[in-house]
Amino acid sequence: MAISVENLSKRYGEQWAVKELSFSAGSGEIVGFLGPNGAGKSTTMKIITGYLAADGGSVEVCGLNPENQGMEARRRIGYLPEHNPLYLDMYVREYLAFAGGLSGLRGKQLSKRVDEMIDITGLSLECHKHIAALSKGYRQRVGLAQALIHDPEVLILDEPTSGLDPNQVLDIRQLITALGKKKTVMLSTHIMQEVEAICDRVVIINKGQKVADDRLENLRSQSAGNQSVRIQFASPVQEAFLQQIGEDIQYAHLGDNRWRLSAADPNLRQRASQFALKHNLEVLELAAERNSLEEIFQTLTRRVDDI
Repeated sequence: MAISVENLSKRYGEQWAVKELSFSAGSGEIVGFLGPNGAGKSTTMKIITGYLAADGGSVEVCGLNPENQGMEARRRIGYLPEHNPLYLDMYVREYLAFAGGLSGLRGKQLSKRVDEMIDITGLSLECHKHIAALSKGYRQRVGLAQALIHDPEVLILDEPTSGLDPNQVLDIRQLITALGKKKTVMLSTHIMQEVEAICDRVVIINKGQKVADDRLENLRSQSAGNQSVRIQFASPVQEAFLQQIGEDIQYAHLGDNRWRLSAADPNLRQRASQFALKHNLEVLELAAERNSLEEIFQTLTRRVDDI
């Protein structure tokens, strides 16, 4: 395995940031690493990359221990932190040459890699500017280019599309997808559509503990008991009135007389239809919805009791 985490634990004072966390990622795999704010994602990534020491458990990257074999392990890792640290007084090309030099690149090889990174991350028009003059989105591209310049086997990306516009997001997603064919990519993000678009597998943690580790289609199958139905009425209907369908149902108003009903009931759609008929409500739409990753995420991250 390119990344192997076994019983990893880290605490700050009395609070556990990560507690007995285990997962792995293989070569050529893009793993979405998800969790609410404060779940321990960034702490875990910092331990994998050797920036933090663990209090317990073990981590291996390409068979190397980042804590005891730090330099060798880091040569195999490209890391884009959540808060992208850049030297703002440097020019883009100058900074990438500096980053490549720190990774051991020299001469023509270094120049070639700088040119390649500028090209694939879409920095061609900005490469002669000071980093301080770049927008947040372009600074994010510089950080990604820095993470890639030494051609690492493993990429650790913490919120890689933060600050990018929709077109830039699409470009970076396509780049990550291409990179994932040859490298191991561990991707943390709060954008569920991004995970659904590019990730092979999902690891979800909550309060420092793992609550899911599977392919997305398997997670959807496992949560199939939680049904969601979208219904639209011809005229306004109040939630208090809809609640007559059942107390076991969650109600979400979607606007334009549209509602989403959710419950652990395979007959939910039939119940909604019968309710509308009974009360002579004109229904414009009634459709079952596939469980989204966002709904699965919300369900799973509410299951772990306070540590």
